[in-house]
Order: sequence, then structure tokens, then C-alpha cells
Amino acid sequence: MLFPLVVNIIMALIAYLVTLRVIPKLKEKFIKANLFGIDMSKTTSDKVPESLGVVSGFIFLVTMVLFIPVAFGNNLLEKGTFPYDEYVKYILALLSICCMLLLGFADDVLDVPWRQKLLLPTIASLPLLMVYYVSFNTTNIIVPKPLQDYLGLSIDIGLIYYVYMGMLAVFCTNAINILAGVNGLEAGQSVVIAISIALFNLVELSGPLWKAHQFSLYFMLPYIGTSLALLKHNWYPASVFVGDTFCYFSGMTFAVVGILGHFSKTTLLFFMPQVFNFLYSSPQLFKLVPCPRHRLPKFNSRENCMELSTTTFRYSELNVLGKLVLGVFRLFKLVHWQEKQGVVVTNNFTLINLTLLYCGPMHEAKLTSILLAIQVLSTGLAFLIRYPFASVFYDVQ
Repeated sequence: MLFPLVVNIIMALIAYLVTLRVIPKLKEKFIKANLFGIDMSKTTSDKVPESLGVVSGFIFLVTMVLFIPVAFGNNLLEKGTFPYDEYVKYILALLSICCMLLLGFADDVLDVPWRQKLLLPTIASLPLLMVYYVSFNTTNIIVPKPLQDYLGLSIDIGLIYYVYMGMLAVFCTNAINILAGVNGLEAGQSVVIAISIALFNLVELSGPLWKAHQFSLYFMLPYIGTSLALLKHNWYPASVFVGDTFCYFSGMTFAVVGILGHFSKTTLLFFMPQVFNFLYSSPQLFKLVPCPRHRLPKFNSRENCMELSTTTFRYSELNVLGKLVLGVFRLFKLVHWQEKQGVVVTNNFTLINLTLLYCGPMHEAKLTSILLAIQVLSTGLAFLIRYPFASVFYDVQ
């Protein structure tokens, strides 16, 4: 078990160094291919190459392919048998990630409409669900202790479990994409999530499911290496943008290890800021409240800081559900509210704007640092829920 992990760590370090050096060499090529954007939070109008997440994703896939002889050849040498089941799981996991990388890059190039974006991870998750069906097909969920006298120790929910796993893949890929808009945030939150999963895997290596967690580490360590290199170039002031490609690729990687590693519910715990951001954004995403095309925080060029971005609408034109949601948000002080003659001005409903609402205008780098600190604190809370708190309701090993 130790030898493949050591090699994986070495390969992750090499992947980090390669990604770090390759990205600057490809920036001009992306600009020439019209894959660039203008940073709306800067006073300059320089072209910033877009979709560089495809580079880190490609190097990650190459690293994982080169690791195959180590991951499975070692088993062949020690036991004289080839683990075909594990090999198929590994290859199909890479297939799902590769499909998502390709579809994400197509989205960056073709600018796929928002509603159709939900179909992309659904398609890419099919190989993942197929290998789960062939290899495990376990659809039982453990019943909490207080309900075991009535429902038994577990319940087989059948097809619903596959629907849940498919929805997990859709959520992971889009949740990172929704919580974005300032330099370093997409790559930064993904690195924190990946490190959180890797730490969880290391803790669980001594448990009965150590093989599943070893499998997860094989993916997480090279991912952390390539993503850290991308983060270095994407940190303020960003010299590259990661694009939707990186968000989709990252989300599918997390879904793959969560599902095939048998810790999909724990994976969601590491997404607590993204879950909150999705729920908070839902009124605008589902058009209960007017949603502008861009919900990025507003850049104050004179003060060189980020401020609340707002949306304007007539309160009387909202439906009952929209008014109800706004009432709840106002009750819990989750919105900035200005109303004059029936016209309402509120902040856009994102965690980024909510942070600015509570903390006030601030420099972009500081804003990113606070958001990543929230991600780190959420990881601590996730471990607290997963271990001490979970033992109250479940028999945790």
C-alpha cells in the first residue's frame, strides 16, 4: 500500500512543476485563439487568457495514465494476480473526468446556455454510474439510531440512490462554477476541498474501507498538485482565468472519488459553503427575483476595492413565492434593502456579495482570502459532524 502512494506523491509534485511551467508558455496561444477575457475588477483592459483549466486537467489525466503501471503492476508482482475490477473502476473514473473536461472546454468555446449546462455532467456521469452498478450496486442507506426500532438497520432505496449520485455529479460541477467571480476563488476553493478529502482519506486508511480511500488518494494528490500550480497563476492579480472547464473538471473529480470511494455524503459536507451559496442564489437562479447576466461584485476603481453588486425590480411584480423568499431573507438580514416608490434595490444573492454586505467593501485579494477562510472553517465543521457528532446517530467505526 505504501509504495504506490509514495510514487503517487512524487508524480503529484512533478505534475505541479510541469503545470507551473507550461501555463505561461501557452498563454499567448490561447489569446491568439480568441480564448481570453478582460478582468472587470481591474483598471487595465489587458487580455487575460481564458480556460487555462484545460491545461491543469490535461496534465492531471496524463499523470493518472502514467500511474497505471504503478497502481496495478505492484499488485501483480506481489500477489501474481491482476485486479481487473479495480482497473475497470480506475479507467471508467478517468473516462468520466475526461468527458467532463472535454464538455467543459466545449462550454468555454461555445458558451452553452445555462439550462443546457445541467445536461453536461449528467452525460459525463453515466460511465461512473455504470461502473458503480457493475462493481457495487449497493443502494442501502443506514438508518439513524433513533429510527432503527421502526425502520430496521438499513433501507434499500434502489433507483433513488442512483438518482442521488447523478445529482451529486451535477451539483459538484455547477456549485464551484456558481461560487466564482474574483481572482483565485474557483481554484482556491477546489484546492481546499481536495485537501479536505485527502485528509479524510488518510484518516480512513486504517479502516475497513482502506482500499476505497487509497483509490481516492490516487486521484486527489495529483489533482492537488496541478490545481495548486493553476492557483498560483490565477491568484490576484490573475494572469490567467481557469474557465468553466476547470470548474466542471474539478466537480466531476470530486464526484468520482466520493461515489467510488463510498463517501458521497461526506463529500457533500466539504461543500457546505457551495451548498449555502446555491440555496442563497436559488431565488435568482430560478427567476423568482430578477437575475442580471453577471452577479460579480462591483469594482470601485477609485478605491481599488470590491463593493456590493445590486439588482433592481418592482416589488409588486414579484410572485407570492418571490415575496416570501425576500421576506425570509430580510428577517435574517441576508439582503441589503432599499425601497423607494415601489422600486427595490437589493444585493445579488451570492456568498461573495453577502460577505461584502457583512464586512464592507474590501480589496479583491482580501475578499478571496476571507472566502477561502470560510471554506477552511467549513472543513473543520465537516470533520466535527463526520466524527463526534455522527456517533450520536450512527455506529461510526
